[in-house]
Amino acid sequence: MKRIGIDVGGTNTDAVLIADDKVVHSVKCPTTADVTSGILAALKLLRTKPAAAVPVDAVVIGTTHFINAVVQRRHVQKIGAVRIGMPASASLPPFCDWPADLAALVSGEVFMLEGGHDYDGRPFMPLDVAGLKAAARKVKDRGLRSVAVSSSFSPLDPSCETTAREIFSEICPDVAVTLSHDLGRIGLLERENAALLNAALHDLAVTTVAAFRKAIADSGIDAPLFLTQNDGTVMQAEIATAFPVMSFASGATNSMRGAAYLSGLDDAMVVDVGGTTSDIGQLRHGFPREANAVVEVGGVRTLFRMPDLLSIGLGGGSHVDEDPVRVGPLSVGYRLTEDALVFGGGRLTATDIAVAAGLVDIGDRTRLAQLGRGLIEAALADAHRKLADDIDRMKTEAGDVPLLAVGGGAFLVPDRLPGISEIVRVPHGDCANAVGAAIAQVSGEADQVFRDLSREEAIAAARGIAEDRTVQAGAARESLKTVDVEDMPIAYLPGNALRVRVRVAGAIADPNVDAAA
Repeated sequence: MKRIGIDVGGTNTDAVLIADDKVVHSVKCPTTADVTSGILAALKLLRTKPAAAVPVDAVVIGTTHFINAVVQRRHVQKIGAVRIGMPASASLPPFCDWPADLAALVSGEVFMLEGGHDYDGRPFMPLDVAGLKAAARKVKDRGLRSVAVSSSFSPLDPSCETTAREIFSEICPDVAVTLSHDLGRIGLLERENAALLNAALHDLAVTTVAAFRKAIADSGIDAPLFLTQNDGTVMQAEIATAFPVMSFASGATNSMRGAAYLSGLDDAMVVDVGGTTSDIGQLRHGFPREANAVVEVGGVRTLFRMPDLLSIGLGGGSHVDEDPVRVGPLSVGYRLTEDALVFGGGRLTATDIAVAAGLVDIGDRTRLAQLGRGLIEAALADAHRKLADDIDRMKTEAGDVPLLAVGGGAFLVPDRLPGISEIVRVPHGDCANAVGAAIAQVSGEADQVFRDLSREEAIAAARGIAEDRTVQAGAARESLKTVDVEDMPIAYLPGNALRVRVRVAGAIADPNVDAAA
């Protein structure tokens, strides 16, 4: 298959073409304020090479659009929040743990209704159907366009949430409905928060995906569009429109997956040095290690499938202060080619220091003649110290391990670091994020409690559910591979209860093969 991978970062938009498991061509363009123009420019530059001007089977995009909207408090919409779980959850209403400014932007109407299930899957209150119908009518009257529905322990039994969707679809069919069990795991507040954020991004998701489609069409490309997810896999554009929160951390995840692909290493530390930040993580079986703790997005607690990453303000565009000498955390971002000294600007950046030290040859080096050797060495020492400390924080074993250094600012990574057996640099490593997007697979997950089954039977049942979900999401069944398995006995439940989480991934199904079959 031939695929184009695109990653839109804070500084650069990267694009690659992969054919027959090889990188044919890669390009890097400055990210633009409207993002779409940067994608168009990258695609145009990519396809100027004859080998890249070929029909492709898919275009895969990784974007920071949606997480930026939450962090910057822009392009979010007012929504209806439906909590099914009264009277048990009355003391902690929706938005109770949100930052006040974000809650004020998003909270439209809040409805707290009776219903829900207990921790063993049994209903503890009858569902308030009349209350749901009244809520749907009020949402319609208020003109709200998106609603989030959460019910207690809905991952065990989603029937209350699915009934709510049916009622909203009947009374106000134009309203988008997000169900919490589609997004989160057991843990009501964090799962509800994920649903609320998703609902608040619905209109932005619709316009963003439409803009991506237009950019691809305007480039003369006729191929299906996919967006990358937080866990290093892809989802169809239609699913991305419904679940924009699934792509919150896709940029760093793409880089880690691309690093694994380009190096052939499935288990290693990875540092992705971009123009603004350095993201440090660990590969396990070719996929990023997942965070098991609560992840905050824009100050909101969630339990997404997110990679376990440490991000620091160190990149090629980082400001360099001279008294005392310090690199970052502020950055010139996508204005690097305008603001850095080597490009005629007036701001001393980490890229200027690297050029002066002979680590990279870009721009006009003669503009750096005034930089003293002491300043150059002190700035590099500060950058190296930050990388060494934070890579050590992310390691999970005492011995030395390999480190994959990728990203446009990877020249800031020294050739030796404590606790690292070797620094691996790969061809096309500066576009590893776009490579990771291009080679991304489809995934599916099962996370639920099983009773009256042996451990082996419960894991097998969860694996079957995860495999079916992966195929439904667009994967070829013969390519499925189990990525992660976790099981935990639940002592307070009868019947040998066991909570099992299984994640499965597989290659995107070839539509031509399916059609032939």
